[in-house]
Amino acid sequence: MDEPTAALTGQETERLFRVVRALRARGAAVLFITHRLEEAFAECQRFTIMRDGRWVSSGPALEYTIDSVVRGMVGRDVSELYPKIPVTPGDIALDVRGLTRRGVFRDVSFQVRRGEIVGLAGLVGAGRSEVARVIFGIDPRDAGEVRVQGHPVPAGSTGAAMQAGIGLVPEDRRQQGLVMDMSIERNATLAILGRLRRGPLMDRAREYQTASDWTSKLQLKAHRLTDAVSTLSGGNQQKVVLAKWLATGPAVLIVDEPTRGVDVGAKAEVHRTLAQLAAEGLAVVMISSDLPEVLGMADRILVMREGELVGELPRQDASEEAVMYLATGQGTPTPARQTAVGGVA
Repeated sequence: MDEPTAALTGQETERLFRVVRALRARGAAVLFITHRLEEAFAECQRFTIMRDGRWVSSGPALEYTIDSVVRGMVGRDVSELYPKIPVTPGDIALDVRGLTRRGVFRDVSFQVRRGEIVGLAGLVGAGRSEVARVIFGIDPRDAGEVRVQGHPVPAGSTGAAMQAGIGLVPEDRRQQGLVMDMSIERNATLAILGRLRRGPLMDRAREYQTASDWTSKLQLKAHRLTDAVSTLSGGNQQKVVLAKWLATGPAVLIVDEPTRGVDVGAKAEVHRTLAQLAAEGLAVVMISSDLPEVLGMADRILVMREGELVGELPRQDASEEAVMYLATGQGTPTPARQTAVGGVA
């Protein structure tokens, strides 16, 4: 099973593992390839770790910890997975006021400053991705306004959102972020093709140089930029999506599940890129179901529940328990309740 849970909900994942356990009980051997370490520790009896196409180690699962697995996979400590760079936030880059789409979410308001990474957390179906789609103009809005660097962004127009300086790395890179049969080079420049023309024709030299510059900056691992993007691993495909939007020179970058389906090494590289971009003044909105990722990278965490923004947690006060209490409608836990929840976990 190669990453079988990457696109599954928690309930679907548990149903899958019930089937797998039944197969094991009948004597079946299961090879489970995953980047989700919590699933590996819960379901596997033996581990084999690989890095860059080479065997690193094998042994009983009880002999490993998350730290030792990460060190084996990426060659560095787990603390380097979330290389947050301290930044003093600048001016307001994104200002969302009273944003509403009937039947989906209502009255969502927040601001993101230059240099900030703001996390948007919540359970599946809370409306996080839907808010991003409306901000970027994919879906219409029924009320509210979006401003980028003080200027209003017209509703329902992705072109207007791009012109205003918004980039969106979508949740599903294969269906929404890339054209899988096209080359790496063309995918990396899709959002700026108009700038790369020389009269009626494409300036192929500029296109190649632009793609080469951004993919090099993101440390893309590929044989040739002329290869189809479908030949890349999930992590490298995600880097191409990032390159495409960074090439536009955005003021605001929205990343929806930026490390879904990528291995630990690529995850660390994506985090490092986002941290560096924020340090250079980019405003980043990070939507993620991976709570350690949000806690490790965000300066502030906004929590949504059933289409409403129900709370905000500054970095120093945020914890998995605090986020989940808000996301499930239980309010914010007191320190005593946080300790109790942490003890149960």
